[in-house]
Amino acid sequence: MPYNLNHVHLKSLDPEKTVRWWVDTFNFEIVADTTRQTGDRFIRCRSENGVPVNISGPLKGQTLPAGDSGVKQGLEHFGFDVEDIDAEIKRLAQLGAPLLDGPNMLPDGTRFCWVQAPDNVRVELIQWPKK
Repeated sequence: MPYNLNHVHLKSLDPEKTVRWWVDTFNFEIVADTTRQTGDRFIRCRSENGVPVNISGPLKGQTLPAGDSGVKQGLEHFGFDVEDIDAEIKRLAQLGAPLLDGPNMLPDGTRFCWVQAPDNVRVELIQWPKK
């Protein structure tokens, strides 16, 4: 049996605002928007290459601790391939995603950096070397 990645799930105090940022910034598509019986707003999205990303609010009575976009144990970040990392860093800073680290370069010419997305989500940008 193959182990296919099913989805990524982000929690937010304001799911609508968070989803709008991901739609406007990385062209996510909204697939469904519901309020579940557990009281949380649950918005299903899909990235341009088809990865399901769910964004939901707290359950009824649930308090979410603040996010942390720093390096940490556990789920640390997820990444996007980009064509021009310098242009993306500028674009994302204007959209409220400041640069956290980098850009750095590997010996093969791969460039990468991390930015802080809404809700303190850590996002890596990767520019692969031209062939």
